Amino acid sequence: MAPIISIRNLTKTYGNGFKALKGVNLEIEEGEILALLGPNGAGKTTLISIVCGLVNPSGGQVLVGGHDVVKDFRQTRAMIGLVPQELTTDQFETVWNTVTFSRGVHGKKEDPAHIERVLKDLSLWEKRDNMMRELSGGMKRRVMIAKALSYEPRILFLDEPTAGVDVNLRREMWQVVERLRQNGVTIILTTHYIEEAEEIADRVGVINGGELLLVEAKTALMKKLGRKELRLELTKPMAALPDALGTYNVALAENGGALIYEYQGEAEQGRIATLLGTLAAQGIEYRDLSTRQSSLEDIFVELVGQRA
Repeated sequence: MAPIISIRNLTKTYGNGFKALKGVNLEIEEGEILALLGPNGAGKTTLISIVCGLVNPSGGQVLVGGHDVVKDFRQTRAMIGLVPQELTTDQFETVWNTVTFSRGVHGKKEDPAHIERVLKDLSLWEKRDNMMRELSGGMKRRVMIAKALSYEPRILFLDEPTAGVDVNLRREMWQVVERLRQNGVTIILTTHYIEEAEEIADRVGVINGGELLLVEAKTALMKKLGRKELRLELTKPMAALPDALGTYNVALAENGGALIYEYQGEAEQGRIATLLGTLAAQGIEYRDLSTRQSSLEDIFVELVGQRA
């Protein structure tokens, strides 16, 4: 099956000479959740804006549902829902009218039952008669999502959807996103919250300096790049490592009170038993043992740091 979004050698150079995108290639499958991670200025918003037809590319091509986003703007835009970072709404309009109007603007027939479902899903039903100016920032963010969902898009872009939103509301939004995916909606989100990508994404893309550094299935990325750490709390502190441990990737920590062994992959993991045997032969005792695997945030920082 052809991908629902196909991005080929996409570039964008602004009038001041700034190269926001440098030959980005990406294919997104229908029904998946893709998290796009990157620091400020990495090119995330520019990429989304081009796919949504809000910014013209300098080079390359973007196909949405087989249609070119420049030549077939109407067809592609009708398929896409966008929740931008900026909170842009009529402050003197009610929540109900704001969301209903968005559906009409996109050429959809009136469907009060659908609007009701969307508002209830986003915990906005009790606020339906409130004017936008009466809502908190987090509530306004929900209304932005409701506006995008009002016209039932096949693809939903969420640009920093939980910025300024409390933890509980963030988790509610994750649940909404999962329900949308179950209904076949393709979701692309940019986020500064690494745990957001770790929680809900199928694949993770890392973009920096206008270049897509990688796109991987989340589990494969964690397995391929995630490092693990074995921590041994020593019974007696050590002033220095004995020569017998010189072949292991170990280091002393906590003023000699702990021994840290970093490993990656099955080969290095297989050396743990040998390491423990070497410690026993050296008379080095420990009273506690624990392991830790690097998080997606660790991987992200490492990748971006390599290209800084």
